[in-house]
Amino acid sequence: MTAPVFVVDGAVPGDRPYVLDGAEGRHAVSVKRLRAGEDVVLTDGLGCWTEAVVVASEGKDRLVVEAGPVRTEEEQRPRITVVQALPKGDRGELAVETMTETGVDAIVPWAASRCITQWRGERGVKALGKWRATAREAGKQSRRVRFPQVAEAASTKEVARLLGAADLAVVLHEDRDCASAALASAELPATGEIVLVVGPEGGVSPEELAVFGEAGAGTYRLGRSVLRTSTAGTAAVALLLGRTGRWG
Repeated sequence: MTAPVFVVDGAVPGDRPYVLDGAEGRHAVSVKRLRAGEDVVLTDGLGCWTEAVVVASEGKDRLVVEAGPVRTEEEQRPRITVVQALPKGDRGELAVETMTETGVDAIVPWAASRCITQWRGERGVKALGKWRATAREAGKQSRRVRFPQVAEAASTKEVARLLGAADLAVVLHEDRDCASAALASAELPATGEIVLVVGPEGGVSPEELAVFGEAGAGTYRLGRSVLRTSTAGTAAVALLLGRTGRWG
């Protein structure tokens, strides 16, 4: 079994003893019940990490480890960003969780015109916090040391700017009349950034499609079946990671 991942505050320790405490220490001691001699990975979630060996556990929330040399995982290319329309209920967290486990690099919440859910005021702050916490926990669970960035919620104009700067700009669409090309056959860049838009359950509106088209985005379909907004991004990311060789 691979070593569990824990997030440190500040710089990743290198070649020295380190005490993991707080919520992460509590999880290591009281939930994972780690003991002396077991291996762990410490990371800042930004690509820096180190392998460490447990020396001792103290109380219920302190784990003493001996950290090895610090290493850095570079960002992989092409970078994949998913613009995720806001789903209902907890389906947003489900989308973030599974896309993180799959390997997405960045997630941008999008308040599409047909979204039932809208992030306003304190509700929006709380929802964004949940998405970011989900990305962190899913990153740990999937043994990542570089977690996806979850941006502030974007407007349609802001999404269009992201698409305009991308090396490949994709809008997923289930209608074959609107999306004659399959994502599985799209020409992919070897480097740079892919930005992919996943619309809400009601679909991307014609007005939004027009704005994204003017920004240089193409419409693509995934397959014969119509996926929910909370699963379409994960399926698309898996397809792209396989085709670009990042899963190799």
